[in-house]
Amino acid sequence: MYLGAQLFTDSEYEQRLTRVREMMDRQGLSAIIVTDPANIFYLIGYNAWSFYTPQMLFVPVDGEMVFFAREMDAHGAHRTTWLAEDQIVGYPESYVHRPHVHPFDWVAWALRQRFLIAPASKGSVGLEMDSHFFSPKAYRALYNAIPEWKLVDNFELVNWVRSVKSDAEVQLMRQAGMVCSEAMRAAIDTIDVGVRQCDAAAAISQAQITGTDDFGGDYPAIVPMMPTGAAADTPHLTWHQGTFVEDEAVVIELTGAHKRYHCPLARTVSLGKPSKDLDYVANATAEGLNNVLDTIRPGVATRELASTWNWTLAKYGLEKPSRLGYSIGIGYPPDWGERTISIRTEDETILETNMTFHIVCGMWMDDYGFELSESVRVSPTGVETFTSFPRELIRK
Repeated sequence: MYLGAQLFTDSEYEQRLTRVREMMDRQGLSAIIVTDPANIFYLIGYNAWSFYTPQMLFVPVDGEMVFFAREMDAHGAHRTTWLAEDQIVGYPESYVHRPHVHPFDWVAWALRQRFLIAPASKGSVGLEMDSHFFSPKAYRALYNAIPEWKLVDNFELVNWVRSVKSDAEVQLMRQAGMVCSEAMRAAIDTIDVGVRQCDAAAAISQAQITGTDDFGGDYPAIVPMMPTGAAADTPHLTWHQGTFVEDEAVVIELTGAHKRYHCPLARTVSLGKPSKDLDYVANATAEGLNNVLDTIRPGVATRELASTWNWTLAKYGLEKPSRLGYSIGIGYPPDWGERTISIRTEDETILETNMTFHIVCGMWMDDYGFELSESVRVSPTGVETFTSFPRELIRK
């Protein structure tokens, strides 16, 4: 019996499952095994820090879903998921972190006891082969224990269903955007000459979790990132205990998270007068981002956004080899991206209303860098940004 405050309506969860099953049918799948915690959360609302041990949601094309988790986690799973008690199954603690057995050995037996193996044998069974939490050992356990199944990659099936948000999801992302704004303000206010980087990270983290008076923050899928000075020529660096120094630039990439929905944002702070090169790149980047935002609307191919960006940079004699952005929404460590749509010239995905993206205009040069990003929603008439910080180099 569900004891928590259900995040979405029964109707929305039914619609999600219907769309998943429609895609399963198109791919010839009789069942899928869902191991990505973001996809599990999307389908049944389950939310706990239990994904470091194997867990799965069995989704047949017909019939009831079954969620399998470690026994101690399954015991309280009803507190966040709407599934009935008999659809939540805990595997024994004796299977946790053992060298010669895997929890999915037991899960395979449990599926057989429930007479779920044969119906799923009528077609292929799709696996999330690129999930962060589906290991080769997990695959081997299923392969060996259920020889009747033809195991195939489902190619991020649930992730693709997630790419178009409901209005209720969009509202949660707006609230995550408010949390994000508080975190970015804390970063900009705290970062200064002589301040330790770890103290700035602490201020950001406090703001991320505190959120606003109306919307508390959630733990983020990725920690604050702060490449600084010459090290800003490399993305994804975090912090250390050293202090910020005069005439260095600090790249800040962080997120607001609310009820697992994420809204990332990046800005760059110059402590003192920026170099001519940094100022030049900052102006080019800001123009490029504004041009991209002006291009966004339903019916446009994502490759058009990348082309707009590339043409703007080319005017300045610059280029960015990496992708321009990606689809976002629900996030669990270690990533807030959905691992589906990438904004680059090879992507033919057509934009739809309520798709949401992190547009990342990161320029990693030699011995310096500049990053400017926005989290956005494709609106019926164009684009909605989830935050409203100036799109420029911030000088302190």
